Amino acid sequence: MSPLPGLRPELRDSCASLGLMLSVVLFMGLARSIVRKELHRPAAHAFILEFLATFQICCCTHELLLLSEQDSAHPTWTLTLIYFFSLVHGLTLVGTSSNPCSLMMQVMLGGMSPEMGATRFLAQLLSALCSRYCMRALWSLGLTQYHFNERSFTCHNPIHADLAKAVITEAMCSFIFHCALLYFQEVRAKLRIHLLAALITFLAYAGGSLTGALFNPALALSLHFICFDEAFPRFFIVYWLGPSLGVLLMILMFSFFLPWLHNSQTINKKE
Repeated sequence: MSPLPGLRPELRDSCASLGLMLSVVLFMGLARSIVRKELHRPAAHAFILEFLATFQICCCTHELLLLSEQDSAHPTWTLTLIYFFSLVHGLTLVGTSSNPCSLMMQVMLGGMSPEMGATRFLAQLLSALCSRYCMRALWSLGLTQYHFNERSFTCHNPIHADLAKAVITEAMCSFIFHCALLYFQEVRAKLRIHLLAALITFLAYAGGSLTGALFNPALALSLHFICFDEAFPRFFIVYWLGPSLGVLLMILMFSFFLPWLHNSQTINKKE
């Protein structure tokens, strides 16, 4: 008997993909609960929680990317799912970043020690690669008509712009997201999660057609590992240097330019 009888094949496949993503979220939530109860060494605790968080985001994004390719002419459903799962990640992954650029921001602003930053960074890289092979194993089960193992062996180039425009797109997305991340710290948690989810959805819509608007080097490595292998310099510049440049610009703005501008305005008012 086929699963979900009576539904159109496309709808059955979408339901199967949603079920797969929610299963990943549930299993990762269960693993985090066990880790918090049983593991008390700070470094190991941080490493495993960061690993699980990055694994959850990468696995869900693999499946979201697959869904978006099935109906690329009508992005509304994909954007709705991006918003929904951004909310889910925001609610379930508190205390982790799952993004090397966010780690860099915290270390440079003094919110995290370099040693802890390196530990979490290593966890993100390992998790990004593990999630890729895990999704390959799940796709080989053939849960939907577009789940097939061969997909993971080909490079689906997500860059549809020249190098300069692609770098600027990733840098601006990273700049805007991390500015919001820093600014929304004073906002109530429930509202902050919705604001960040809406911003992620907007950035995905605005820059998705150019680079995918990932602004997360670990996620880019997981999604496009074969492309990194085939055209490493181009993908490294776009998906690693681009977002990192956006974070550096954000830190310069908040740490130097805005205080300087505030002091200049204060001096002018006194005069």
